[in-house]
Amino acid sequence: MLFLSYIVSKQIDYYRKMKHLYFIFISIILSSGVSLRAQKNDLTRYVNTLQGTNSKHELTRGNTYPTTALPWGMNFWTPQTGENGSGWIYQHFKDSIRGFRQTHQCSSWTNDYSVFSLMPVTGQLEVNQFKRAAKFNHKNEIALPHYYKVTFDNKIKAEMSPTERGVHMRFSFPSKESYIVLDAYDRGSLVEIFPEERKIIGYSKNANFSVPEGFANYFVIVFDKPFKSYGVWNGKDGKVLPDQKMLEEDYVGAYIEFAKGSKVQAKVASSFISYEQAELNLKQELGNYKSLEQTKVAAQKAWNEQLNKVQVEGGTEDEKATFYSCFFRSMLFPRKFYEQDINGNPIYYSPYDGMVHDGLMYTDNGFWDTFRAQFPLNEILHPKFHNNYITSLITAYDQSGWLPSWSFPGHQGGMIGNHALSLIADAWVKGFRDYDPKKAMKAMFHEVTNKGPWGPANGRDGWKDYFTLGYLSYPDYDQSTAKTLEYCYDDWCAMQFASMTNQPFYEGLFKEQIYNYKNVFDPSVGFMRGRQNDGTWYPDFDPIEWGGPFTEGAAWHYVWSVFHDVKGLINLIGGDKAFVNKLDSVFSMPSDFKVGSYKRVIHEMAEMELINMGQYAHGNQPIQHMIYLYNYAGQPWKAQKWTRKVMADLYDSTPNGYPGDEDQGQTSAWYVISAMGLYSVCPGTTEYVIGSPVFPKMTINLENGKQLIIEAVNNNSENVYIQSASLNGTPFTRNFLHYDELMKGGVIKYVMGNTPATQRGILEEDKPYSLSKEVR
Repeated sequence: MLFLSYIVSKQIDYYRKMKHLYFIFISIILSSGVSLRAQKNDLTRYVNTLQGTNSKHELTRGNTYPTTALPWGMNFWTPQTGENGSGWIYQHFKDSIRGFRQTHQCSSWTNDYSVFSLMPVTGQLEVNQFKRAAKFNHKNEIALPHYYKVTFDNKIKAEMSPTERGVHMRFSFPSKESYIVLDAYDRGSLVEIFPEERKIIGYSKNANFSVPEGFANYFVIVFDKPFKSYGVWNGKDGKVLPDQKMLEEDYVGAYIEFAKGSKVQAKVASSFISYEQAELNLKQELGNYKSLEQTKVAAQKAWNEQLNKVQVEGGTEDEKATFYSCFFRSMLFPRKFYEQDINGNPIYYSPYDGMVHDGLMYTDNGFWDTFRAQFPLNEILHPKFHNNYITSLITAYDQSGWLPSWSFPGHQGGMIGNHALSLIADAWVKGFRDYDPKKAMKAMFHEVTNKGPWGPANGRDGWKDYFTLGYLSYPDYDQSTAKTLEYCYDDWCAMQFASMTNQPFYEGLFKEQIYNYKNVFDPSVGFMRGRQNDGTWYPDFDPIEWGGPFTEGAAWHYVWSVFHDVKGLINLIGGDKAFVNKLDSVFSMPSDFKVGSYKRVIHEMAEMELINMGQYAHGNQPIQHMIYLYNYAGQPWKAQKWTRKVMADLYDSTPNGYPGDEDQGQTSAWYVISAMGLYSVCPGTTEYVIGSPVFPKMTINLENGKQLIIEAVNNNSENVYIQSASLNGTPFTRNFLHYDELMKGGVIKYVMGNTPATQRGILEEDKPYSLSKEVR
């Protein structure tokens, strides 16, 4: 571990330096009143889109890129420091950019699709991605949700502001030869130049295995200056073909030359439907904007409309920057995958059946990550969007025969579990019901009794053995214990949905599995562990050994994965006192690990060691709810203590701003909803478990026109413990609030102190939902 410790120590040194510099930068920006941010209640000034970009394969601090986009936009744009084809689009420690890229990447580990880029070049024409790259310094970079700007060392200035399906770019050249290079990427591409119209069209077909045959992204680029010269190039052999207007190969590009010292605007839009639709998207979204400043103002307004749904008061400027930077990232995925026809009606190319349909479609989300915090947050802040999204899950089933689990843009099926069941049940219990419950139930049943052709979460791996044995056996099934635990929870969600929608046959069927978590708990060691198909435990157990029967974790991380029956888990472990002791041990244990079946140090292990909080591995999802479980065992003040510590120590707005992968909004949403003092431990119930709010006052402007005010009197970094609480003036001691209580608006008032209130929230009726508690 000496080499790993060396890497970690270097990361810590860099982190401290960058954190200091970024907080100075933020303070200067916030105190300067920069004129371009003149909109009333402008909260974009707090957002740093560079948050989490100082990442690498071995150790991630977010695995993000400086996303320039509108909320849930169909296309994102970003500067690209990484090589074509690399999942690491932008790494903060690199010093050159090779293009400004359309991207849909939701994880470095899944890579990207429908990629093409533009790059300004001065002096000698260079089309090769390495030779055309230009050096830059971060002090000459501005990275906001609605506007990105960089001035290169060669004096070229590049700017861009987004629309939902396009981008407005501007390139200002020094008094030298001035080129723009289009890179349409490999795996099938086309470019065609129309000099008289100052236009380039093309397509890029790069995508993963999940898309239908014929999938393509069609783009249109219109410039505001005449072309001095032009040509195309072949990316395979690097051959440049001057004066040629069209090329279609595996990998092609184009270039345009403008007059020396030009300032050139480029309006770009793309479509998954056709060239004609791309032209229409450009006209609808950028046709009225003559200058980039107009596009920038519109994009800033769109972001402020969303960011102002939550207005905070008090706290430090650093806390506000962290909050709004995380809030921004929580509103990127899932993306809108629809466009608008000439009459303004939504239409879309389906990534499931390859046909064009009327209506709405969304994609790019992995539920293993996001069922935990992102969607419960959306239900509060963005209910209209959430309602449309849930309905689109049933549409995906209609078109493909499967519910999504990880769509990217079709059925990528990564990770484990059938968490569409969680999303659908959670939506129904909270009143999102714009779909046929019988069809939804049929889709759920199909999902758990079949294995699909895509990734491990497409359908249910090992479903016959799971129903027969009551668990998945190891080593017959990789990640078997983790899958058993998540299948068990998902089956409880399906049972709940069947019960709420009066479908007793399915209710009874799913009820058979809701206690299956007990089948992988070994009381002799006090942990979940791998179990063989003859019922015996897999030998040589070590709770710090990663992999094998677990997914990106160890037994210390998965023993808590009984979302729907924490009381039942408490009983297995030996009661409230033993349970609390085990929770405490997570933080008091050394941060040691064994690489297990991974046979190498994966980044999640390194991140757990880096944060130095024992076996608590906040950089990955399985344990992110664990802190809130103190509420179920009579010591809610420890949940208050540890949530505040995690938010204070593991998050900030800098390039090192996350303790691991940001994961499509999940890790950001964890911070946002936890900063409200809430968390949905068990989606599928109406309950949000209480933690400790970060700010003295938070006003949530609900879409129904009501306001929810969360007031925390005496709140600061020391006073993290709730002394008393009231809802609309009525005192309460329970450790949870219901969804409808939040959505009715009103005032949640806490009085905070610096010592635990050990007599508050300790009664049985104060504890949140557990299956065993309810059936007693």
